[in-house]
Amino acid sequence: MKKISNIEKQYITIVNDILDHKEFKKIKNITHHGLNRYDHSVRVSYYSYKIAKLFRLDSYEVARAGLLHDFFLVNNEVISVKEKMNTLVNHPKYAEAYASKYFILSDKERDIIRSHMFPISVVAVPKYAESWLVNVIDNAVSICEAFSSKKVYFLRMSNIMIIVLLNFLKL
Repeated sequence: MKKISNIEKQYITIVNDILDHKEFKKIKNITHHGLNRYDHSVRVSYYSYKIAKLFRLDSYEVARAGLLHDFFLVNNEVISVKEKMNTLVNHPKYAEAYASKYFILSDKERDIIRSHMFPISVVAVPKYAESWLVNVIDNAVSICEAFSSKKVYFLRMSNIMIIVLLNFLKL
């Protein structure tokens, strides 16, 4: 049995209400970068959380907003190319609106969600260090997921690469 570290326990305490939410669980069924949006969001949230702790940023808001940054139910697999481009640019607004429907969001959490696609989407420019952090981690995770031809192998390798990075940073 794998021992759960204190940092993992703290993380789960912060995000458990979101992970257990009926609407949030629906994103498990939406393909995202060849995987699913739920796993992508957890990855972005958890890695952002750990790095936020390292840099003494607001790890609580990073964990929650990182988890909610792609919380919307449009499935890119079943829409036209034109709609996909619209979703790419506007999904930060969709995610903020959808997240605020089910969860109370701080101004910082709203900014993290709204600006996570900058500069691809100019819906919002990140105002906080935490917003920039989630933006960078989302890009890194997305690139790892999107350019995989062997999804399972690649997922393991991207997780290993990020774990090596986090160990190097002493997280």
